[in-house]
Amino acid sequence: MVIIRSRLFSVIKRANIFLPSVRHIKVTMGDPLDHATGANKRELLARLAGDNNPWDFKIIKRGPGTRDKPTEIPSAFDERMVGCICHEESASVNFMVLYKGHPKRCECGYWFTLVHKAPV
Repeated sequence: MVIIRSRLFSVIKRANIFLPSVRHIKVTMGDPLDHATGANKRELLARLAGDNNPWDFKIIKRGPGTRDKPTEIPSAFDERMVGCICHEESASVNFMVLYKGHPKRCECGYWFTLVHKAPV
């Protein structure tokens, strides 16, 4: 009788081993675009449209920087704070506030101006 019980329990244990467990079922999150809201969603939509720099955080290379042809800085607002690395070996950044319609000269002699960019 004991042998029958032990065999019965061993069969039950083996059957439980082969049952699928909930933790082994593949669960995935939905699309991040479905969960995003506000500025995060606008950023994801801009990146899908091909704009990899929607907030203009990347470094803009200086152009000619003359008074007649200043370096153009995009902005959706009437003013923007920008930093100029005057010399390649410089360890500091010169910050200045640019206003739309008023070109401004940096201490190093380069000129900057704001140009309109559609908001994200």
